[in-house]
Amino acid sequence: MVAVSFASVQLHHMAAENHLGAGVLGYLMVFFAIWWCWMNFSWFGTSFDTDDWLYRILAFIQMAGVLVLASGAAAAMEEHDFTAITIGYAIMRLALVTQWIRVALGNPQLRATALRYAVGISAVQLAWFTRLLLPETAAFIGFFVLVAAEISVPIWAESRRRTPSNPHHITERYGLFTLILLGESILASANAVVESLHTIENLGALMTIAACALITAAGMWWIYFSRGHHHMITSLRSSLAYGYSHYVIFAAAGTLSVPVSLFALGIWLLILRRELSPARNAVFLAGVAIILAGIFLASVLPVAAVAAGIILCVASTEHRPAAGPGLAVGAAR
Repeated sequence: MVAVSFASVQLHHMAAENHLGAGVLGYLMVFFAIWWCWMNFSWFGTSFDTDDWLYRILAFIQMAGVLVLASGAAAAMEEHDFTAITIGYAIMRLALVTQWIRVALGNPQLRATALRYAVGISAVQLAWFTRLLLPETAAFIGFFVLVAAEISVPIWAESRRRTPSNPHHITERYGLFTLILLGESILASANAVVESLHTIENLGALMTIAACALITAAGMWWIYFSRGHHHMITSLRSSLAYGYSHYVIFAAAGTLSVPVSLFALGIWLLILRRELSPARNAVFLAGVAIILAGIFLASVLPVAAVAAGIILCVASTEHRPAAGPGLAVGAAR
């Protein structure tokens, strides 16, 4: 979460300096590196229940890579200098390559799949370093080409033979990551309040913003966990859809109008739209529309609109499971 925090802070600084477009693009590029490394590590951890000394050392090496990546967030977003990001990213990815080589040596049934992962990841890392030598425009285009290459490696590797997976475990990890991201939003709001307490004349507006931010974060948490997710992981195709779509959901876990609406829409498209009634779907989408309408409002009204929209979304997703024996509504206690 150190890298996410650094990237988020840099995005806020660039937005304050009227460089929101460049800041958002840079944030999304940096966030891909963070998200992709975390996602691969999480899926590997759920596939192979390993916790020996070498696994732990490699995990620590990946933590070191995160710190290197985080140190380069500002340079990448402001100056388009991805050197530190690339080095930190490569440290994390090559540590994972070592893990896949261990699988290839110790599991004959999954050897071909593991070697595909190791070769594919290594080849793309070499391409990332080559990208640093390209002119700025070519490097920019190359970034998206290599993103496509990265997300193609699991598709290619798993097509040989699928690695084992635990849907309950992987969705639990995704839920924990969501909670941490929302916690970052709450922490940012708290820091803003603390830093602005000296401006007494704006205290009322500040408290309104802080309260709405807390409501928004709580509502996003409620929406995300309003339904179980494990049933979404039943095949290679559904696993990839679930894993990859969370890039938008995770990156949007902030407190601005557009990111919050993307977060809500992402959850709706992935989980909720098939489970809600037409009326509840309409209410949910109305909440998203209110969130987006906040873009065109002034003063503290945007965050109030976001909070109001989130409340509508929460209301539409609330449900009561069927009562079991002894749990009927109205039963005597």
